[in-house]
Amino acid sequence: MSRAEEAERIARGELGSPYVFAALGETCTPGHRRDRISSAHPTIVSACPVLSGKQSGCEGCKWQGKRMYDCRGFTWWVLRQVNVKISSVGATTQYNTAGDWAERGTIDRLPEKLCCVFKHRDGKMRHTGLYLGGGKVIHCSEGVQISKLDKSWTHYAVPKGLYGEEGEDVVTLKKGSTGEAVRKLQEALNAADYDCGAADGIYGAKTAAAVRCLQADAGIAIDGIAGPETLAALARLEPAETETEAGGVLYQRVCDIRALIAEGRQKLDEADRLLSQLMG
Repeated sequence: MSRAEEAERIARGELGSPYVFAALGETCTPGHRRDRISSAHPTIVSACPVLSGKQSGCEGCKWQGKRMYDCRGFTWWVLRQVNVKISSVGATTQYNTAGDWAERGTIDRLPEKLCCVFKHRDGKMRHTGLYLGGGKVIHCSEGVQISKLDKSWTHYAVPKGLYGEEGEDVVTLKKGSTGEAVRKLQEALNAADYDCGAADGIYGAKTAAAVRCLQADAGIAIDGIAGPETLAALARLEPAETETEAGGVLYQRVCDIRALIAEGRQKLDEADRLLSQLMG
């Protein structure tokens, strides 16, 4: 799967996620919404059953467990998942950061491939999204949605790194994946002393646990998914000089414990950040 194809798959997976001003893909919770409260955006409160006082918890909310974005946060987050970096500041700054783009211009030159598109009005870029091809745009406006590419879209920009010189591919492997790419991942994990059992080409629970252990050691997001950042971390490791002496079950538990510790540290950092905001 190409990097652009993976980005489109990820973007479509976020359909229905809510719009929250200044959000960059955080999980939609009353606390995260509260952090973004602005008098210019009253729906941050009114659209939340908890903050608006309609109910005491998130149960039954259509956005429970979903991520939240504003328009530039959505494009930034999607591209970040495939290791393509653009500015996370507003749409105007995104477009004007020339170094982030392989090419950019007015919409009459729009290529028929995945890229960023923008709406220019009154001297600023007022909105942004991802062009999917076929005259369709996926963007976050009153939620992540797919709309027709109409005349209000004025500019486009192709991010650097989204397309390799020779159609560079990005592999994202996760539980349920199968095939040669999984087998090679398992061989590399075992060689680096992250025991995932037999290299059978099936991404199961033990492979996911080994990946989480690697992610914990590498200090990257722990999700058990072998995406670009995780694969890059694995590639930097030297194969272990000797085989692990720990039994499979014990080693599995050690991996899980280390991953939980790292996750706990991330939650403590988030709690410290929120406490600092409350204390002013």
